[in-house]
Amino acid sequence: MNWIPDKSDGYLPVGEDRLRLLRDGREAYPAMLAAIRGAREEICLEMYWVGADAVGERFRNALAERAAAGVRVRVIYDSLGSWSLPGYWWTPLLEAGGEVVEFGPVAPWRRHFRLGRVRFRDHRKVLVVDGDVAFTGGINLAWPWLPHEEGGQDWRDDAVEIRGPTARQLRTLFFDTWWRSGGSMAHEGARARPNPASRVFVLANMVYGRPDRTIRRAYLVALKRARRTVDIASAYFLPGPVFLHALRLARRRGVRVRVLVPQRSDVLLADLALYDIIRTLLSDGIDVFAYQGGVLHSKTAIVDRRFVTIGSHNLDTLSWRFNLESNVVVDEPAFARLVTSSFERDLREAKQISGDVIGRLPPWVRGLAWVAARLRAFL
Repeated sequence: MNWIPDKSDGYLPVGEDRLRLLRDGREAYPAMLAAIRGAREEICLEMYWVGADAVGERFRNALAERAAAGVRVRVIYDSLGSWSLPGYWWTPLLEAGGEVVEFGPVAPWRRHFRLGRVRFRDHRKVLVVDGDVAFTGGINLAWPWLPHEEGGQDWRDDAVEIRGPTARQLRTLFFDTWWRSGGSMAHEGARARPNPASRVFVLANMVYGRPDRTIRRAYLVALKRARRTVDIASAYFLPGPVFLHALRLARRRGVRVRVLVPQRSDVLLADLALYDIIRTLLSDGIDVFAYQGGVLHSKTAIVDRRFVTIGSHNLDTLSWRFNLESNVVVDEPAFARLVTSSFERDLREAKQISGDVIGRLPPWVRGLAWVAARLRAFL
């Protein structure tokens, strides 16, 4: 992969922020590495999956180089998501002066292990540099997001780069998790609060104390207000009855609803459950497409070609109840047109699913799909 970012600007002004949609690791990795290498004061990285591979090592080494240059570098990685990392893997960064925190250790002998909280995971993908540049979306730092020519799987995914005051909201989110996970308690400046007049917002799920389902509520409000179009790209489309009902009601109001799902994901039971959910969607006239261009890992939605949300939040129970998640919401028609164009590009690499396709499945597969769909709260 060319690890040098594209020199073209590509940013769209939205209020006080400038935004850029990044497709796949092919675009996101160079942009993220460029931001890290340009850091002057601080780097905050919160990542579900850091691979012990070429991608993970490239980012770790870039972080270590900036730490050695005097930049404050702090990393949170999820213990389960990054299970392949050996114990010594972060040594180059630690020796350079960086700090690393493991979220939710799954090994009983690790510090901060809590048996009752093993199911709670940090599923976010957040990078904030100098409080001014931030990235979030569905892209992890691991080999599946590399292009095929680099030995990866070229997973289809989205991320958003934010330059401006909204980046500080992601920084505040990072430190909420940092302190709760045992990170240093040094003063880190004022907390950033959402600007009610802004058209760019950061939404986050919290699992401390009473679960905060802010992202789920934002989805439901958008669906209930939809009047023209709803486009959803979802890596694990396993919504509960309330979400499905809102989607079906939108279609009955005359809203065009299109759902893009993987032809095959990396979770077999999720694929089985999806068959039964698709049958329900098709019965209401909702258009469902199976992505053929590789593994779809996006978590993106566009409503009425105005409201856009991109992030780490899957449409499943794990994201709604048990994971720390982060999504960016943008209320801007120009940005929505950009994301819609990307969605349409994905549809050109997808095949529309008809009721005949589901009907031709063997009876035993349909039976397993029905059972899996009823158990999707545990997937």
